[in-house]
Amino acid sequence: MENQLTVYLDDGGVMNDNQRRGAQWRRLVAEFFSPILGGDPVAWSEANWIVANRILAPVSWHRRLDAATDYARFDRDYQLDWLGGMCDLVGVPAPPAEESVALAHQATLYVTRRVRAAFPGVVEAIRALHARGYPLHTASGESSVDLTGYLDGMGVLGCFDRLYGPDLIGVLKGGPAFYERLLADSGVAAREAVFVDDSPQAIGWAASVGARTVLVSASPPADTPATIVISRLAELPEVLERLGNEG
Repeated sequence: MENQLTVYLDDGGVMNDNQRRGAQWRRLVAEFFSPILGGDPVAWSEANWIVANRILAPVSWHRRLDAATDYARFDRDYQLDWLGGMCDLVGVPAPPAEESVALAHQATLYVTRRVRAAFPGVVEAIRALHARGYPLHTASGESSVDLTGYLDGMGVLGCFDRLYGPDLIGVLKGGPAFYERLLADSGVAAREAVFVDDSPQAIGWAASVGARTVLVSASPPADTPATIVISRLAELPEVLERLGNEG
């Protein structure tokens, strides 16, 4: 019998270790760009670290989210800032805008399929959930294209249905609207959805639309709205069995 609960997994911090992934990104970015645009691979690696930290700094990132009018524009601006910023630091000319966007996307495809940063037990947990009949989707701020690369590299792509990122639903992961649009697209009632995330803020957004939530955290805040808290994704299969039994 098919399970009533549908599971939506975040990626970074839940399935993959961002710290390990970042180190691999620096190496792979250099491996991709240096032969194409020139410049020393070490310089590319250092530039990627500097630019990524600059873009992802909380204040800068929230400003970028607030300024976005739609995902296509958000993605274009991000790719131009990412590649252009690295080219400036490496000391090589950036290609024209449209070529830069296309090249940045090619680089991301190259990198995501080669990264190996899954937390211990994650692959086994995903396969166990799939074997038990839980419909699996993602609920990530990353694009579906990026998620395809990561999950393919992990060997679990076939366990998932829709790889929800902002590009599929036209809403950035920055509030309850992301979850409302995601549930509407997947045709799942909020009470039958379980969102798994490492961000207490994201858990709050998902809970606000009536979904069940699982916070992945070794040190959760005392006032978390999460239905359940686990320390790592490997615990999820057994936790979901309890949730399903409780109705």
